[in-house]
Amino acid sequence: MPIENWTSRYLDELKEFRHDLHRNPELLYDVHRTAQRVAARLREAGVDEVHEGIGGTGVVGIIHGQSRNSGRMIGLRADMDALPILEATDAEWASQVPGKMHACGHDGHTTMLLGAALGLVESRAFDGDVALIFQPAEEGGAGAKAMLEDGLLKRFPIQEFYGMHNRPGLPLGAFATGAGAQMGSVDEIIITIEGRGGHAAQPHATIDPVVIAASLIQAAQSIVARTIDPLKSAVVSITQMAAGDAFNVIPQTVTLRGTVRTLDEATRDAVEAQLRMLTESIPAGFGATGSLSYLRHYPVMRNAEIGVERAVAAAGAVAGEAQVNSEMAPTLGGEDFAFMLNERPGAMIMIGNGDSAPLHHPKFDFNDDVIPWGCSYWTTLVRQRLPLG
Repeated sequence: MPIENWTSRYLDELKEFRHDLHRNPELLYDVHRTAQRVAARLREAGVDEVHEGIGGTGVVGIIHGQSRNSGRMIGLRADMDALPILEATDAEWASQVPGKMHACGHDGHTTMLLGAALGLVESRAFDGDVALIFQPAEEGGAGAKAMLEDGLLKRFPIQEFYGMHNRPGLPLGAFATGAGAQMGSVDEIIITIEGRGGHAAQPHATIDPVVIAASLIQAAQSIVARTIDPLKSAVVSITQMAAGDAFNVIPQTVTLRGTVRTLDEATRDAVEAQLRMLTESIPAGFGATGSLSYLRHYPVMRNAEIGVERAVAAAGAVAGEAQVNSEMAPTLGGEDFAFMLNERPGAMIMIGNGDSAPLHHPKFDFNDDVIPWGCSYWTTLVRQRLPLG
């Protein structure tokens, strides 16, 4: 059976657990209710150790195997936070919190790892320890980094990290992953242009920062096209512009905000250097000044080759080799699981969510039919990585 039989006993409970999380979404580190529900169910299930408040609101559950002769521990990670989006689904379990929703499926990720905990406690058919990591603040808050800085690896001797994320458009029961750089770095840029404000009827007496901003925006789009190796990946997007308070006043200041995504550190450095040069030189050419704040939020997420091999083996045992793509194309979307993979080998794998709205869309909903596939993947991975005997 590709889906393990034990999952059928818990499926109704897990669906209701997921629906409850979906009705009550929480953002970033403010996932107190979610974390409390997870911790309570882990304790009820008989998880050997349940640790709360790691990295703010993170939860770690430790399950001991039938034997612990190997002295090994692997970490399985799920994210818990939602997004500041107004839900537009008609689901019975739609968000009851206006302006917040689980538009990325973290409610499903949390539920699948919780389900795996129930199965692992029941069988304990492995040698060693499993760390179940329920992480806050993946959506821009770097919760993985916070948990690491709060001593995750000092408290728990995790030797490998594995993550799983749903993917709309990938068929139900299918998996996909790939070695190397799989998800992009996530950087935030804030550009401030200081000109000289004045009356809109007398532009000659001003230094118009709006015109300068227009030139800078256009020039920024040439960075990737004309200064980065065409075989490298990079995106520069200016997404916000704030200027002025009245239609008849040329403002003193313009602020631009945006994001940069790359798949390697050299390209990341090159883009920052080019942006900094343009931010200083273009305003200077108009008699104004420009400054750049370049904030490096998430590093490139790199799957270790050995981690991919192990993830593919587990997924193949669950879904069949034909249903596992081990050469998935990278994406410039970010993922803070990168912080964990920078510390220990492992891999992130994608699990098919079927034909659904895209991630971060008001009509997205996690597919409940994915739950037994994800639970089975986790428990299979544990048995393969921590075999008895």
